[in-house]
Amino acid sequence: MADITQVNQTQGNQTQGAHANRARTADENPVKRFFRATEIDTRLLGMVGALIIIWLGFQVMTGGLFLTPRNLWNLTVQTSSVAVMATGMVLIIVTRNIDLSVGSVLGFCGMTMGVLQAQVLPQYLGLGHPAIWAITLACGIAVGGAIGAFQGSIIAFLNVPAFIVTLGGLLVWRGATWFVTSGQTVAPMDATFRLMGGGTEGSIGATASWIVGGLACIAIVGAILNSRKQRKRFGFPLRPVWAEYFLAILGCVLVLGAIAVANHYYWPVNIARKYADANGIAWPDGGLQISHGIAIPVLVAVAVGIAMTFIATRLRFGRYVFALGGNPEAAELAGIKTRWVTVKIFMLMGVLCAIAAAISTARLNAATNAQGELDELYTIAAAVIGGTSLGGGVGTVAGAMIGALVMQSLQSGMVLLGIDSPFQRIVVGVVLVVAVWLDTVYRARAK
Repeated sequence: MADITQVNQTQGNQTQGAHANRARTADENPVKRFFRATEIDTRLLGMVGALIIIWLGFQVMTGGLFLTPRNLWNLTVQTSSVAVMATGMVLIIVTRNIDLSVGSVLGFCGMTMGVLQAQVLPQYLGLGHPAIWAITLACGIAVGGAIGAFQGSIIAFLNVPAFIVTLGGLLVWRGATWFVTSGQTVAPMDATFRLMGGGTEGSIGATASWIVGGLACIAIVGAILNSRKQRKRFGFPLRPVWAEYFLAILGCVLVLGAIAVANHYYWPVNIARKYADANGIAWPDGGLQISHGIAIPVLVAVAVGIAMTFIATRLRFGRYVFALGGNPEAAELAGIKTRWVTVKIFMLMGVLCAIAAAISTARLNAATNAQGELDELYTIAAAVIGGTSLGGGVGTVAGAMIGALVMQSLQSGMVLLGIDSPFQRIVVGVVLVVAVWLDTVYRARAK
């Protein structure tokens, strides 16, 4: 009898809560009601709006050159390496740390991979061996992870501030990059390894791109359905059905639109003609239009972004990271091994630097001493512009990747306008300061 009474009370409370929610929703204006129903992050939406404004502004100033399939395709490829590192920088900054060494670690890992595939491995495996690229990438990731773990251990167990440790790393690993080859550039890279850099061969073509797009749409719908199922299972509030449809359609339209743009960027005429001659294809009057499709480095960056989002939001480690950033003392008292969490974060950052180094080295088809210079600035700026708070505890991987796209869009647009490099750096610096100021204002209003 007592159980029945308790159930009735619970149902009554739920009914009263539902009536209260409906009453509160009825009093809201349509815009607030829309955002509450769809649960769209308004901060992220504002950043997307800023990106659209930047694109439209450069489209007008460049006379229609910016929003072309060619420039947008190149823009995504150029963003890939910084976007990969920005996903890790989110976790670093969330824990109230900073990593100033990412550009130098990228350069050192890139030079290590360049020497391995151009000078060391061919002596033992033979030139063009199919395993060279895999061994090179694995060694580069191991080196990056070891560097990150080493720096993280100093920060966690010797209590040296992250700013000082990574500032020292910036200098040490840049110098070590020079000593690997005494300042010489290493080239060319392995043919298979070069595919990670994009280009004509480093893209998957139109058909494969549409297949990837279809799978992505299925994944989006599946994720929304699974989220609704989990909410219903644990008794959490459900989004309205129309909001679920809206989010699914919006996600699919964005994915398929991006693929359509990538497929409208065709191979250069000279390369297409060589391909036609090599394969015995008759050259048509209007030319042979072969779509690039999605570039491989973009696929790598998206895969890293998905993996890092899963780590940050679905794994216990991700919850520990945000708990550590939100309140380090409370996290320590709750039994979280905060020192090991710090080591793992920096080790993960080192791995991401190695992946970014592979993309950068493959795209350049060379390992140089200047590789990765100022990338620490762009990576930190991407994370901060993407909504990661320097106060810790707040940040999203998706926001950081959009922030990286914003930074690269500014740089690409200024290059098309013929603006000198020093002024480009001035603009980037101003944007970074403004982003931090906006973050401060946002946090003050949130309190």
